[in-house]
Amino acid sequence: MKNLTVISGDFINSSQYETNLLKSILKHLKAEFTMIENQLSAEGVHFSIYRGDSFQGVLENPVRALSVALQIKAFVNKTVSKAVQTKSKTPIADIRISIGIGEADYDKTSITESNGAAFHFSGRTLDKMKLEGSKMALTTANKEINAEFLVSFAFLDAITNRWSTASAEVVYYLLKGYTEQQIANEIGRSQAAINLRKKAAGWEEIQLLLKRYEQVAKKYFV
Repeated sequence: MKNLTVISGDFINSSQYETNLLKSILKHLKAEFTMIENQLSAEGVHFSIYRGDSFQGVLENPVRALSVALQIKAFVNKTVSKAVQTKSKTPIADIRISIGIGEADYDKTSITESNGAAFHFSGRTLDKMKLEGSKMALTTANKEINAEFLVSFAFLDAITNRWSTASAEVVYYLLKGYTEQQIANEIGRSQAAINLRKKAAGWEEIQLLLKRYEQVAKKYFV
């Protein structure tokens, strides 16, 4: 068996969502998963949605795990559903995501029936997160790595908890590789406005964390 990354996630307080809101977000999230799978098809990425408010994905390249997880989070946070008439700048939906890295075997046609250390790390940590209130976590067989990112992700939660829908939208496109001008063109704002939103979203700090994560993943898991 080789090292795989399993991303498990669910919607926070999903039972309080209006039925149409949850359906709308899940519909768009499913389309986002398909786009990610197509974008990273050479790297073996597969996602599935189950139980109505939960999802799970497998990445054969652990190096991409955090950027993919953040892209999913930013996508959900930026979503403004037509099912809800609101002028609030606070995200109408949020998720928690658990990243597990370890040896595993999996069936591409049925991720939820696959097994191995990566699945156990991801799933069990997600259950703990519900009690602890954390929104992003990483679990591996290496206790030192787990301890480092426990601290790093606590700071990440502090940053993302302050995101507005506008901040999340900018981070989403930055993670997809857009320039400030391309984002400005995409959403109909000035480049100066995008730059301000990027700073408000804590993009520089997020980049540092992404770089550190990629260094660790390449050293220990590839």
